[in-house]
Order: sequence, then structure tokens, then C-alpha cells
Amino acid sequence: MSNQPTESSVRNWIYLIILALVWGSSFILIKRGLEIFSPGELGAFRIVAAATFLLPLSLPRVRFLKSVQVQNLIIVGLVGSFIPAFLFAKAQTQLSSSLTGVLNALTPLFVVLVGALFFSSKITRRNALGLLIAFLGVLILVTVREGGSFGALSDINAYAFFVILACTCYGFNLNIIKFRFVELKPIEITAISLLMVLPVALIYLMAGTQFSYKLVSVPGAWQALGYVALLGILGTALALILFNMLVKTASPVFASSVTYLIPIVAILWGVWDGEVLLWGHYVGIAAVILGVWIGNRKKRIKRA
Repeated sequence: MSNQPTESSVRNWIYLIILALVWGSSFILIKRGLEIFSPGELGAFRIVAAATFLLPLSLPRVRFLKSVQVQNLIIVGLVGSFIPAFLFAKAQTQLSSSLTGVLNALTPLFVVLVGALFFSSKITRRNALGLLIAFLGVLILVTVREGGSFGALSDINAYAFFVILACTCYGFNLNIIKFRFVELKPIEITAISLLMVLPVALIYLMAGTQFSYKLVSVPGAWQALGYVALLGILGTALALILFNMLVKTASPVFASSVTYLIPIVAILWGVWDGEVLLWGHYVGIAAVILGVWIGNRKKRIKRA
């Protein structure tokens, strides 16, 4: 049998690399947007940009929804996109983009944990071990001090918990999609759930912030707006579509391997932008990635 890669496998690897580059670059885009906009303004416009881009997909399908589907899609829109957009922006006011990208890698483990606690899914010993190792990695990351030493628990950078809360939201989101949606396709879920939260984001952005004022009076605001628009369109809308395509053409296991590549891209962007990582950070990063790898590693079936 030939070991040459097929056209589909090459295409899947291209999808995976593009996805890692897009999602891994999201954190530097957040950093650039925060130079002008507040976390609330950035989070709201990110949702507005993503939802508006997907209107051609969402609007024609809304009238065919059942009431229970609408309720679930509102929940998915909130925990899968709306709330995390604000949490990540808030976190990066005090965390580097590279460390935020690493902490985001905890998402698959929170999918397992939330599924076990609230959706009757089973958690294996491998999952538990991965959670423990990743948790220790997080503790290391948030207690590293200047000089590379480790501080006490009272020295923890509390802004890391915004990222952890966002990962928890993603955990609920993916489990809700898995257990409560059968009829809708993943792309439809993404587009319509964003449509459900678009009015809230738009009203908050225009009536509850200085967003409009900054656009006309603050130098560099339009450039920052471009960064956030890219974040919404590429990092939220198109990336989710590409991820769904990858799950369909390859497998969920292969698609989930993007989790290990995102922190690498985020770190490279951070170092390029002048962010300083201490040796303790590298220890914590290694522990987080190792924990995620162990927690998501599938048991191999031995064949005779």
C-alpha cells in the first residue's frame, strides 16, 4: 500500500495550519485593538463584525427554527461567542498575548470537565491526569515573578481567571451543541447563534460605550478598528467555518490537534512584539500543553 499522502490529507493539513495561524494570531489582534478601545468596546465590535459577516448564512434560516432551538441558540451565542469575547479582552489588559494564548489551550479539558459535571459524560483517568498537570501549569504561569522566581498563591495574577472562565464557557458551549442540537449543521449553529446576540452587542456598543466618539476623535482608531474587524471576521466567523470543515473532512481528533499549535503561534507573535517570557513561563507552558495532550489522547486499540 502506498504511503504517499492523498490530496485530501494534504488539504486537511493546510486547513489545520491556516486555522492555527488564524486562531493563534487572535491574541495579538486583541492586543492591538486594546491600544484604542476598552475591553467592552472590543468584545462588542468583535461580535458585531462576525455576526454581520455571517448574515447571508443566518438570516435565510431563522424563520425555519423551532422555539426550543431559538432558546438553545441564544445560550450558544452567549457562552460560545459573546461572553468569551469580553473575557479575553479584559484578561489581556493585564496578561500578555502569548500567555493568554497558552491558557486558551485549556479549552478541550474544560469540555471534558463540564461534560462530566453537567452532561453525564464520563471522565477517564487520563482526562483527570491531564487536568491535574494542566492546572499545575496554570499555577506556575500565574505565579511567576520577575527574575524567574515563583510567588505565593496570594501573588496570582487574577486576570488569568478571565481566560479560565472563558474556557469554561467554551466547555458549556460545545457540550450544548453536542447534546442539544441534532438537526442543525455546525455552520448554521455558528451563524445563527451569532445573529441571536448581535442586537445586544450592537446596542451596548452604540449606547453604552464611547465607541462612536473614538472613531471620529482618537488618532489611530480606524486602524485599531481594522484589527478588531479582522479578529471578528477571521478569528470568529471564518475560523469556525474552517474548523467545522476540518472536523467533517478529517476527524474531530485531528481537528483538535490545533489546540497544540495555537499557543506556539501566540508565543511567536508575543516574542516578535517584544513580550518577555521568563524560564518559569516556559515550564508552565510545557505543563499546560502536556496536560492538554494527555487529557485528549485517545487510547490506541491493539490489533492482532
